[in-house]
Amino acid sequence: MAFTEVSSPGGAGGDVVAGTPGDVGWLTGYYSDTRRNAELANGRLAMMAFVGMVFQDGLTGSAWGDWSLYTASPLRAEAAAPPPPPPFNPAEQVGVTAPFGFFDPAGFSKVGDEAGFRNLRIAEIKHARVAMMAALGAVAQHFSAGSTAPGVPAGLGAVTAAPAGFAALFLASGALEFTLFKQEDNKEPGNFNDPAGLGDYTTDSRNRELNNGRFAMFAAIGIVAADLLTGKDAVQQFGL
Repeated sequence: MAFTEVSSPGGAGGDVVAGTPGDVGWLTGYYSDTRRNAELANGRLAMMAFVGMVFQDGLTGSAWGDWSLYTASPLRAEAAAPPPPPPFNPAEQVGVTAPFGFFDPAGFSKVGDEAGFRNLRIAEIKHARVAMMAALGAVAQHFSAGSTAPGVPAGLGAVTAAPAGFAALFLASGALEFTLFKQEDNKEPGNFNDPAGLGDYTTDSRNRELNNGRFAMFAAIGIVAADLLTGKDAVQQFGL
């Protein structure tokens, strides 16, 4: 056996007399009194530790107990702190599409300034939606002028000819913005819980809305500018 103690013949009747207890004869001259004392002390400590682990396992169901309580143990290495998240980058947000990509020549959006970008995006979406409605309304007004409000001209002349209608539209828009279309802090800009029930609130649809809204803002400005210069409404400006 590998751990058979060294023994020697002797004693009365030829009995075998054991050698040094624990000496299995591996290293000659290594098993000194100092090392024997160290082994005995460590062994006694290990036996107490094992009994304690068995007893604790019986009480708590875990040989180590509640590991979260060992806060001062040198064995409890603190987990490495996760790396900080990358700074907020406006160039990685919705609305960055070909061919322009991220378009901000004036540098209003700053890397790391998420709150500032959020305010700019909220304003952009609001203006874009108003512009889309305005451009569509400017075309529809040409065909409905005089039928719904006799004597009211098409184009910007309707604002001065029927100021009450413009005031009603302004008040209705304000009421909707403070109720149905109120922006919530825990939602991304422009998310109003899908009031039309279209179920198409995806990244692709948001990109399309932003691009269409940007085009509509230019269209609405062009319609207003041409009306002021020529007196023609949105459809008359095309020579129709």
